[in-house]
Amino acid sequence: MSRIIAINLDDANLPPPTPEIEQERKVAIFDLMEDNSFALHKGEGRDVPEGPFNLSLSIQERRLVFGVQDDATGAETAFHLSLGPFRQVVKDYFQICESYFDAVKTLPPSQIETIDMARRGIHNEGARVLQERLEGKAVVDNDTARRLFTLICVLHWG
Repeated sequence: MSRIIAINLDDANLPPPTPEIEQERKVAIFDLMEDNSFALHKGEGRDVPEGPFNLSLSIQERRLVFGVQDDATGAETAFHLSLGPFRQVVKDYFQICESYFDAVKTLPPSQIETIDMARRGIHNEGARVLQERLEGKAVVDNDTARRLFTLICVLHWG
């Protein structure tokens, strides 16, 4: 039950994504819907919905906003995360993705694999930062954090 069953990205004010960014978004959402683990943090003496959840991600006033709605009860909650801790890792991720997309067009598989390993490393770092930032708010497994980090990067596009 502790999972995301629907996700909405508020990307209305962003420029149209490149085909590569759009593909990253589609894959992340598809993978999230196939398999994820998302639970609200249970504080002492606090009733917390069990899920499943509808999740909305947006950037508002330079903050990452997680809008969470319990699908069964309709109960809603939101939490805001500072974008500061994400800035460098998002920047690094976009740079390595650009290198990867360029490499796929011209370089041999061995060099592409090296760049992809670096890309995965930065992606893992972004997932770790997200898990840290969600501490006390929500609990996600590593794969879910990786996919959500991809969507956070999509929201930084433009």
